[in-house]
Amino acid sequence: MDEVFSQSKRFFDLPIKEKMKLLRNKKHRGYTPVLDERLDPINQVQGDYKEGYYIGVEVPDDDSDIEKPFYGPNVWPSTDILPGWRQTMEKYHREALEVAKAIARLIALALDLGGNFFDQQEMLGKPIANLRLLHYEGLISDPTKGLYGAGAHSDFGLITLLATDDVSGLQICKHKDAKPQIWEYVAPLKGWLAQTRMVDPILPTSGIKSMLGSSIVDSSSSRQIAFFVEPNHDCLVECLPTCQSPENPP
Repeated sequence: MDEVFSQSKRFFDLPIKEKMKLLRNKKHRGYTPVLDERLDPINQVQGDYKEGYYIGVEVPDDDSDIEKPFYGPNVWPSTDILPGWRQTMEKYHREALEVAKAIARLIALALDLGGNFFDQQEMLGKPIANLRLLHYEGLISDPTKGLYGAGAHSDFGLITLLATDDVSGLQICKHKDAKPQIWEYVAPLKGWLAQTRMVDPILPTSGIKSMLGSSIVDSSSSRQIAFFVEPNHDCLVECLPTCQSPENPP
């Protein structure tokens, strides 16, 4: 984990000219600059104060799945500039995917589906899995002016793993439809926070807002490593068999 954070810092410390050479492509691979993304367009006056880098499942150009969204070859910095960078990120991607699959097995057991339910080929046998390095600049958010490190949003996939550094700033809202919304800080954790869309009646309607708030006492920046896991393109999304009954139809 420490090595991934270190290598992430090495990339984001590069001159913007070098980073822009690796700008995100149509396959959602590569660099995203500051203000590129606006997660909460209703409340934000401009994009997020963050930059990122997407790395997905490596799918070569001659693969039969190459035409599907989010499948394709990755974009990598030159080994002359960042030696060992690709190897570090590929190892993290493999290990994070195994963690996500292990969490899915626990969820399957909890739902009386059988431990290998989500290991099926059309589910996580060949998933869409995207690693995203994130760097928040040392700017303090000001919600009264519509300025955020990252606007409020809900992840839409199956499982999200989020690793954070020791800088406070991440907030969650357990009930997004509550009035007023109540936002709570999540303690920094050098490990993984997990969010799933299939079990908890609160999480699917929750929001996550990454914002550099008043808890930051200096101009230090923050880094996170997000890992988004979605089922295979061929997965039929439907109510799970043990989550329905004649009294509780899908």
